[in-house]
Amino acid sequence: MTSPTNVPQNLIRPDKDMFLGEENPFESMMSRFDFAAQKLSLDPGLYKVLRSPEKQIIVSVPFLRDSGEVEVYTGYRVLYNTSRGPAKGGIRFDLNVTLDEVKALAAWMTWKCAVVNIPFGGAKGGVVCDPSQLSNAELERITRRYTATIIEVLGPDSDVPAPDVNTNERVMAWIMDTYSMHKRHTVTAVVTGKPVSMGGSLGRREATGRGCMIVTREALKRLRLPIQGTRVAVQGFGNVGSVAAQLMEQQGMKIVAVSDKSGAVYNPDGLKLRDVMQHSRQHRLLSEYRDAEHITNAELLTIDCDVLVPAALENVITSQNAARIKARIICEGANGPTTAGADRILEENGVFVIPDILANAGGVTVSYFEWVQNRAGYFWDEPTVNQRLERIMVESFAEVAGMSGRFGLNMRIGAYMQAIERVAAVHRLRGMYA
Repeated sequence: MTSPTNVPQNLIRPDKDMFLGEENPFESMMSRFDFAAQKLSLDPGLYKVLRSPEKQIIVSVPFLRDSGEVEVYTGYRVLYNTSRGPAKGGIRFDLNVTLDEVKALAAWMTWKCAVVNIPFGGAKGGVVCDPSQLSNAELERITRRYTATIIEVLGPDSDVPAPDVNTNERVMAWIMDTYSMHKRHTVTAVVTGKPVSMGGSLGRREATGRGCMIVTREALKRLRLPIQGTRVAVQGFGNVGSVAAQLMEQQGMKIVAVSDKSGAVYNPDGLKLRDVMQHSRQHRLLSEYRDAEHITNAELLTIDCDVLVPAALENVITSQNAARIKARIICEGANGPTTAGADRILEENGVFVIPDILANAGGVTVSYFEWVQNRAGYFWDEPTVNQRLERIMVESFAEVAGMSGRFGLNMRIGAYMQAIERVAAVHRLRGMYA
């Protein structure tokens, strides 16, 4: 680093104030950023640049209902930082989408891409709507209008969306088609998370859960704990949680609890995971599963286990329940499951937290692989995808552990320091266009 000076104290939350903003995702995330920037002695000017999103776009999304009525929804797209490459981040359709939420998630994506050292910046987008109240035809019209409205920022070299809450492969296909029609030729690399038949990558669906398994395995090795028989509780049994549980079981770990929105099932001797997964596919809700004890989602977080995988919602581990957590390792499968206020309590209690920007980065890593394959016009088999994902996740875990060890800090701050330094280094090299 080149002659850094201390970040101005009026811009930094002191450590004691890291409990503030516990329910605000942007402020909770940025409190970690502030602390990491202070530890790096980041130049004050560069600090200001990295704390500010590059573009915040708010658009109206008018569309025609099946009834012939015209509706107008609000859409957002935030490009947080593109110094290392095209912006990368999902698009969600949800009534709770806000600019603050989108901005926080775009910043998260910036640090997540940097911590695994892939050449993307961070972005996020969303439309304020309730997809459950819309027909497929209405969803398609909303998607295409939203895409056309933000099309000036989209592109393989500028901004590459992906699926997120309430969006999927089909929505990505509509975005790709809309963009391609405007460009007058097929552009597969404009989105990731597409159907495999349209240029999607093998292994993408399992990638986030696979990444969680890999870093959990590496954490157990680092702490000299046995992999065989390690007791794992997974909150959230969607794509990430179910895949992580299945792959961890294959490694020899014992899955003692899993949950969905209806509640959790628990067996201290280990669940029959295959039966639980079959039940979930057939009946959807775990509350109807009978061959295990039923507990609440909140109770799952504090059961006696070795590894806890929060893979559902934000802000589930807070200063109110952190002291009761018995797990030795927390692997954050979801974005922002642990508030800033909970971090200190967990650290004081010796809990080893694998932070979200590392733990769940397997998804964006394989999205990067998809983008690379699209641009090359050459596709890899699934073992190749998984092998390359394994290498990146193992190397990234070791780099973050090395950073946290050198500074005597926890893995979360180590991950932020690693990411911030990588983004900052590119800014220093590129200079400032004035």
